[in-house]
Amino acid sequence: MGPAGSGGGADPRLAPSPAPLSLLRRVVFGVAAGFVFVVLVGLGTWQVQRRTWKLDLIARVDARVHALAVPAPGPAEWPRIGPNDAYRHVWLAGTFIHDRETLVQAVTERGGGFWVLTPLRRSDGSLVLVNRGFVPGANRDPATRQAGQEAGETRVTGLLRLTEPGGAFLRSNDPRDGRWYSRDVAAIAAARGLTDVAPYFVDADATPNPGGLPLGGLTVIAFPNSHLVYALTWYGMALMLACAVIYVLRSRGVSRPVGE
Repeated sequence: MGPAGSGGGADPRLAPSPAPLSLLRRVVFGVAAGFVFVVLVGLGTWQVQRRTWKLDLIARVDARVHALAVPAPGPAEWPRIGPNDAYRHVWLAGTFIHDRETLVQAVTERGGGFWVLTPLRRSDGSLVLVNRGFVPGANRDPATRQAGQEAGETRVTGLLRLTEPGGAFLRSNDPRDGRWYSRDVAAIAAARGLTDVAPYFVDADATPNPGGLPLGGLTVIAFPNSHLVYALTWYGMALMLACAVIYVLRSRGVSRPVGE
């Protein structure tokens, strides 16, 4: 006669374990996990490629900014202006048309205020909008900065900038009421009745204007580059997924006796 309670029961040497996955479920689970793994690795690799592209862009822009100034593109070159021209170091000469200036809202290291965009007429008759620089809100009226309203032939050196159509985030330009939130060259030209205007504008450098205003040289050149962080995140998620799949497949495989 055997020990009490030992007859007819389950083998006490076996520990409870999750029910094993069927072969079909294991295959489906593995395929689905494999697909997600490939997607995560692909996203990480894409971010690595984006980082390489971004570093190359930063290097090219830096080279343009610090190159010797060249003449700003004339009308014959306007149709070919594109992203590769952004931040070119240029110079141009002409006469400012101060009564057609446009104020564009700005937030700078000097606080809130306005960019002063003034058309400059060149010797060939063409116009280029020049961002002469920043003025505080208290100096939005040209009469408060009369010394800076230069007359006669003027030479400007600065950075070529591409037009900024539409407005700013959640704030559309309102030409009718004279409210501008971005430097939209075509819209500003239309609102001011200007023709033969270059499809770009020029940010003037820090050369002082008479009277100190507008204040130039405040161009911010910044390209967010968090691609390495994103890549490591995607790769890390892929690694965690792989570990989780291995754990599940091993733990849901077969029951194992205690002590083995």
